[in-house]
Amino acid sequence: MLQTPTQPETLSLELPSAIALHVTPEQFEALAAANRDLNLERTAEGELILNPPTGGESGRRNFSITGQLNRWCEEQEDLGEGFDSSTGFKLPNGANRSPDASWVSRKRWQLLTPQQRKGFVALCPDFVVELRSESDSLSKLQAKMLEYLDNGASLGWLIDPQNRRVEIYRPGRDVELLANPTELSGEDVLPGFVLNLRRIFT
Repeated sequence: MLQTPTQPETLSLELPSAIALHVTPEQFEALAAANRDLNLERTAEGELILNPPTGGESGRRNFSITGQLNRWCEEQEDLGEGFDSSTGFKLPNGANRSPDASWVSRKRWQLLTPQQRKGFVALCPDFVVELRSESDSLSKLQAKMLEYLDNGASLGWLIDPQNRRVEIYRPGRDVELLANPTELSGEDVLPGFVLNLRRIFT
C-alpha cells in the first residue's frame, strides 16, 4: 500500500530580542581557544559577546589606524608595544576585551612573565581605540570606553566615522568631543604620535 508522506508540522517560536549567555572565565578561555577565528569578548558580569566580522569599510578604516600606530611603534620601540583588534586583554574587573587598537608601555609589558604574554594579557592597555561601525551601539561603546578608564587606561579614542566625530577619554576629566577633526594627538601617553583621520573619515 502506497502511503502519502505527511507534511511536517510547522511550529512558531517566539524568541526574546536579546539573549544573554553568561560564562565563567574558564569557560570563556575554553571557548576562545576552540574558536580562534571568532572575536569574542566577556563583560565583567560574565556575559559573552560575539563580535561579527567587520565589513569592508570598517576593516579598511581599522587597517589605517593600526598601520599608523604600528609605524609609530616601530620608530619608538623602546616605549612599548602596540596591538591589533585580535588581542584579548583581561581587565582588572574580570572583563575580557579586545580594543580595535591598543598600546602598552614598555615598563608594564616587562612586568608580565613570558607565559602571561601568550594568553589573554592580564592588564588594561595604557591606550585604546574603538572604531564605531554602522552596526555598533554608540552607548555601548561609550560604556566600554569608561570601563577602560576605570581599569587603568590613560588615553582612549572613540572614533565615529558616520558622524565624523571623536570622543577623547582621559582619567579624571570630562569626555572631550571633537567634531570633524583632521588628526589626533597621542599627547604625553604616546609622545609624537599623530593619527591622520583623512582615510578614516572618507
